[in-house]
Amino acid sequence: MSTLTDLYTHGFWRRVGAMIRKEFIQLRRDRITFATMITIPLIQLVLFGYAINTTPRDLPTAVLLQESSDVGRSILKSLENTRYFKVTHQVRDSETFDRLLASGSVLFGIEIPTGFERALRRGDRPALLVAADATDPVAAGSALGALGQLVQTALQNDHAIPATTASAFEIRQHARYNPAGRTQLNIVPGLLGTILTLTMLIFTALSVTRETERGTMESLLSMPITPLEIMLGKIAPYVLVGFMQAALILVAGVVLFDVPIVGNLFLLATLTTLFVATNLSFGYTFSTLAQNQLQAIQMSMMFFLPNLLLSGFMFPFAGMPVWAQWVGESLPLTHYLRIVRAIMLKGSTLMDLHYDALVLAGLMLVAMSIAVTRFRRTLD
Repeated sequence: MSTLTDLYTHGFWRRVGAMIRKEFIQLRRDRITFATMITIPLIQLVLFGYAINTTPRDLPTAVLLQESSDVGRSILKSLENTRYFKVTHQVRDSETFDRLLASGSVLFGIEIPTGFERALRRGDRPALLVAADATDPVAAGSALGALGQLVQTALQNDHAIPATTASAFEIRQHARYNPAGRTQLNIVPGLLGTILTLTMLIFTALSVTRETERGTMESLLSMPITPLEIMLGKIAPYVLVGFMQAALILVAGVVLFDVPIVGNLFLLATLTTLFVATNLSFGYTFSTLAQNQLQAIQMSMMFFLPNLLLSGFMFPFAGMPVWAQWVGESLPLTHYLRIVRAIMLKGSTLMDLHYDALVLAGLMLVAMSIAVTRFRRTLD
């Protein structure tokens, strides 16, 4: 009896060992899966460790100087010396001031009105006007809280006001586009882009690999049709599906969360269609690179993760280091988030959003070119 048990135990571990060796051999052959298992944890570690910052710094700021004075220069110097604000524009008129905020070129606008220095020295407690782009409340909140003390300290150091003065001026804050600071106005437009990115990538990432695994690729390749025609034919139906998804999310956002659509609805629909087509092009590219449906999904998730973390959806884009912002600029979701928030909450026009629209179109063309080049005309 003991001998039979020993034989069974020996056979059991031998069979298990054989299966373990088989899985390691198969894993070694499936290099994409193995690379995904290694790289995803590393990407998450790098992004969360270095790129993600919940206390954003160096936020782009425009300053409208209505007068040239020592006090104005002290305020500018205090802003430039802090890590919260980065003065990127000094403007001379209100129109430019408003346009920079509407286009998203700056997150803050600080106006030093005429007669500010004289009123300050007379003790009249003048007002320093601060306009903040509140479409991203997280990015604006901490900087606004630090602004008053920074300016007060700078003016005292430059002897513009007595050191004992408790509050020589007041700061009038205007949270534009989201005065109540409602998170739904930031989250719902972001969810529109995030959901479309995930679903469009997966839909098309499976398109070519599904044909191959089902054995229908032979019939497709025998037809007098070019790779570009195949790609356009596969993408077109999903553009309609994506448009329907976007319409459903927008209606739900307006009805359930009272999210406004201030801008042109036709412009929003047009640029949403461009964004959908861009993601479909990337998904189709992954389907031409992958050997099976599992690999196609893995590639899609590898692309989706940086989109989610570096686009400004979960964390303030302006607070990321420069290298992370450069990576984010190469991702479609980054530009669409700016577009959808600007149109829905600010009423921005195509002129305000031409840069992001052109980048989306460029990314789509690059992805389409790679997909057509990689498309296999034979079943290798």
